[in-house]
Amino acid sequence: MLSIFYKENGKILLSQSEKDFAVLKLENVVWIDLVQPSGAEKRAVEAFLGTEIQSRAQAEEIESSSRYFETDDAIFANTNFLTPGPDEYMMQAVSFTIVDDTLATLREVPLRSFTDLQRRLQVNPKQYPSGFTVFASILDQRVDLDADMIELLSKEISQYARQINDQEDIDQELLIDISQMQENTMIVRENVVDKQRLISNLMRSTKVPRNLEGRLNVLLGDISSLLSFERLEYLQDTVVGLINLEQNKIMKILAVVSVFLMPPTLIAGFYGMNVRLPIIAADNPNANFWNWIIIIGLMALSCILVFVLFRRKKLL
Repeated sequence: MLSIFYKENGKILLSQSEKDFAVLKLENVVWIDLVQPSGAEKRAVEAFLGTEIQSRAQAEEIESSSRYFETDDAIFANTNFLTPGPDEYMMQAVSFTIVDDTLATLREVPLRSFTDLQRRLQVNPKQYPSGFTVFASILDQRVDLDADMIELLSKEISQYARQINDQEDIDQELLIDISQMQENTMIVRENVVDKQRLISNLMRSTKVPRNLEGRLNVLLGDISSLLSFERLEYLQDTVVGLINLEQNKIMKILAVVSVFLMPPTLIAGFYGMNVRLPIIAADNPNANFWNWIIIIGLMALSCILVFVLFRRKKLL
């Protein structure tokens, strides 16, 4: 789908046909938005701008050096936009191309940032005199949505924190939920850092109008505040600590039970030996008092050997 926003008589009008490029001038076009475009639409936009629009593979390039670059005539920028799912967030690549004061965007899915801006664009045309202004507005809208996502994550973390503080059972499902939340948090962080890198590159560009510097600085400040998000790490530390406490309680119970069972086990071991002891066979002429002495001596020797071994290993 192709959407062309152009200025005419103080208004911003919308066209959705590539045939209108024949009558439009580049300086009058503010924004060209491509959503899953056909080959004919993409070629028509490239011919109108006089430059190639990056493909989806180029937009998804991981290396930071390939996500933003400039030529003599154009600025090329790639970034990811988050779309929330039932369990996790998905990254959607968006490619931006700016030629003179005209912005072209290429994406594969509908995005709220773009839909909201397109409505405002036609209602308040004076606020969007150029493609750079539209670009800054998209980034501004995106940072606000990222802040909303972080706020929702914070509320979920607070719910889990109350559940843990109420000493509810920490089962496998809770640990899986926290792990998924950690994954979502890392995706949000990565997305925010990507915006920070993009805005920093824009501020260093000589092609960006100087009247946008203040707005870009405010965006960088907002992004820096979003990056200070560490409550989930504290929650995970608390969960691990509680699990360790539960394990220590279990080990303590097992140790106490073992101590209680040691005397019966010792007695059973004595009288289960295939040796005639004087206590149980006092009237037996074959009973030998020294059998008992030898057994006790061997037991004491084994205890001493274990004690010495543990001391050498620094376990005691």
